[in-house]
Amino acid sequence: MATVELRFSALPEHVRTARLVAAAVARRAGVDEAVLDEVRLAVGEACSRAVGLHISSGLDTPVRVALIEDEKKFCIEVGDDVSGVSASQGGDDARSAAAAELAEGEGEMGLAVISGLVDDVEVTSDGLGGLIRMTWPTATSTLP
Repeated sequence: MATVELRFSALPEHVRTARLVAAAVARRAGVDEAVLDEVRLAVGEACSRAVGLHISSGLDTPVRVALIEDEKKFCIEVGDDVSGVSASQGGDDARSAAAAELAEGEGEMGLAVISGLVDDVEVTSDGLGGLIRMTWPTATSTLP
């Protein structure tokens, strides 16, 4: 099992890089060429969601991406550090509350888009925060 780990500052301009890296690793892992656009879009949505949550929570920790390949599947995990943040850390004023509510709404829309793109998606948390795990079959898994 090979794993590529990527961490990037929670800035929207880094999401494109994460999409490009994910597509390159997915191609190398044997994900069908016809599915690569879905991989790019799903990773972009998951990373954009994580970036938005970090920004609205005032976190300066990096967004985490793990690209995991084995002989039958390719998995991408996108993690944020938000679930452990208390409301007081995110700010108490009305503007912070409104920003958090907007980010949560956009996050839910992103999850809906991801669910439409990826057949095998799981939204959980790990020791640091939220985690979106997306899995695709590889070409070797469909061979007899």
